Amino acid sequence: MKAIVAREYGPVEKLDYADWPEPEAKGSTVVIAADAIGVNFPDGLLVQGLYQMKPALPFVPGMEVAGTVSAIGPDVRSVKPGDRVAALSSIGAYAEKVGAPEATVMKLPAQLSSEDACALMCGYGTSHHALKQRARLRPGETLCVLGASGVTGIAAVQIGKIMGATVIGVASSEEKRATAQQAGADIVIGYENLKERLKEVTGGKGVDVAFDPVGGAAFDGLSRSMAWDGRLLVIGFASGTIPQFPVNLALVKGFSIVGVFWGAFTQKEPKTYTENMQELIGWYLAGKVKPVIEGTYPLSGASDVLKRVLGRGAVGKLILKP
Repeated sequence: MKAIVAREYGPVEKLDYADWPEPEAKGSTVVIAADAIGVNFPDGLLVQGLYQMKPALPFVPGMEVAGTVSAIGPDVRSVKPGDRVAALSSIGAYAEKVGAPEATVMKLPAQLSSEDACALMCGYGTSHHALKQRARLRPGETLCVLGASGVTGIAAVQIGKIMGATVIGVASSEEKRATAQQAGADIVIGYENLKERLKEVTGGKGVDVAFDPVGGAAFDGLSRSMAWDGRLLVIGFASGTIPQFPVNLALVKGFSIVGVFWGAFTQKEPKTYTENMQELIGWYLAGKVKPVIEGTYPLSGASDVLKRVLGRGAVGKLILKP
């Protein structure tokens, strides 16, 4: 079969579209013929050796796949060949076929497309966990979402509205701000003079919960815009700069810095992760959340797609198809 192979840590341009051994249906392994493969910012970091984990080389990147079960190991009980499923893993999804442990595989309802299923896993899963378990967002609070036109940002906007928050979406262009507004943001602003703009739109109170997948200078503006008892969620560093935090701000302003590592959460709290996914799918079926799929691209073009994601050029979710 064909797959995207990282043979060394380095620029995404060095990824190889090449032959790779097909996964074997043994033990509790479910083999999935891929229909849609999700592209995520951490995928690009992983192949450059910049992520929290470093798989042994060579490896196939990718953490989300949706498709049809083509074979199952003898110990598999919950799915059968022909079932439509999605699966989550740390690596291995950028391939025509993916082998996944049964515990990570979920059946898909007929109304849920493969593309949307991929978006609901990492993108929406991160935002849901961040706002529900880490921030404990309450009705009536103000939520500020940086990167509000990306897949996690759109998810945070939509989920924040479901949870009863007033949502401020922050994005870098008119097109991206329009996307955030369409997702349900009550207020949309740019990054310029972020501290002053947040003070203005919150009437001087500040932000109760801040969702930051960007880092850099934007984090500095946010950290000076938090309300008393606020929670500043550290999601990631799409700007490429990991900020330094003056801890006296947390003391004086009485707010918390809260780390969000969704990948570790799925492994350490699998029961809660499963419950979260069930809630997300329920919201999807009820029309309360709807991923924005910017486009689908051939698996062979994964390098170019990852370059766009790493360059923060994507609006919504990007999908690869074999």
